[in-house]
Amino acid sequence: MAGRRRGAGWKRWAGPVLALLLVSACTTPREPADTAARDIRRMLDSRAAAVVSGDEAAYLAALDPAATRLRAAERREFANLADVPLRSWEYRLTGLDRTGAGRATASVELRYRIAGYDEAPMKVRTAERLDLTRRDGRWYVAAERAERGGEGLLWDQGKVTAVRGARSLVLGVGQDAKRLRAMADAADRAVPAAGRAWPGPWSRRLLILVPSSLDGMGALLGAPADGYRGIAAVTTARTGGSGPAPADRVIVNPEAYALLGDFGQQFVLTHESTHVATRAHTNAATPMWLSEGFADWAAYRGTDRPVGRTAPELQRSVRAGDLPAALPADKDFGFAGDAAALARAYEGGWLACTLIAEHWGEEKLRAFYRAVGEHGRRAGAAKKAMRNVLNTRPDDFTARWQEYARQRLA
Repeated sequence: MAGRRRGAGWKRWAGPVLALLLVSACTTPREPADTAARDIRRMLDSRAAAVVSGDEAAYLAALDPAATRLRAAERREFANLADVPLRSWEYRLTGLDRTGAGRATASVELRYRIAGYDEAPMKVRTAERLDLTRRDGRWYVAAERAERGGEGLLWDQGKVTAVRGARSLVLGVGQDAKRLRAMADAADRAVPAAGRAWPGPWSRRLLILVPSSLDGMGALLGAPADGYRGIAAVTTARTGGSGPAPADRVIVNPEAYALLGDFGQQFVLTHESTHVATRAHTNAATPMWLSEGFADWAAYRGTDRPVGRTAPELQRSVRAGDLPAALPADKDFGFAGDAAALARAYEGGWLACTLIAEHWGEEKLRAFYRAVGEHGRRAGAAKKAMRNVLNTRPDDFTARWQEYARQRLA
């Protein structure tokens, strides 16, 4: 899925506040549109600057003095953000409706950057509708409501605790600080492991979000939580493209992650680090068996884990005489399906990447991954890369993969 890759879960600093963009305005004749827009922009700019600088009084000054419940809620949210190292925070005005004398409704997008991680502002997909009121010549926010759909924000779930590692930043809600520290330590080990598997240029930093619960994970992803029940983590970001983009966010399912042992937790974070490493070369052309298989190969690389524990479900099938007829399809990686079938898909992708690394070499595996992504579209991408990089055809590769499965798993 573009923008989000499957998990392995089995798997604030002063800064510029960007100008607001006013897309549309409807005003009464007594107050020109540009006057209302200018004043609202100033109010929102001041509010954004207050978030970055940590000035609670300035942040609350943008709220209608009569809106006591809103002020209480915004005070809590401001406190929730206190530990988040923000580089920038902006409100982008996408619509403005004058609903009466001294009243208006605005549509606003939030964009922010995490210091040291985001190269470009992160656009929050859940837009807000602000009810505005004008008192004594000033505009105030009287009410806020999120528009339906989209993804939530971590600090909506409670106070954020930030734990910094040498190569990582873990932001958690409702989590024990020792647990977050252990996660940061594991992430600090995962990043160089992913770097050894993918030595090309990438950020070599990991930004991890740990929500309060499985439901909190679903809220961050804007999707039903049940689909992630057995998934320990997912990595989200814009795939491919040459322009700057926000850093990948590794979103951890605290419930599934806690059930894993030390090896499993380290495996998950190395797998997700590998997705971050390969992001610039992952796009719609990349089949899931390659992206997930490569991430698993990187996470297992350098370990002495027995193959029966690496691919138990696939081994069970092979020993029963049920050899897969083809490489795993993208649909086989769906979270809501059969858990054993999902495991076999991951294991089949790992086995394919392991085959390439052993038969053609690790550099050929990396070259194959890059070549698939360079194709830009799915049709013909793997076939062309197999021919140009591996000097083979899809049917021959599949036969080799099947035989490799027999040799390794029977």
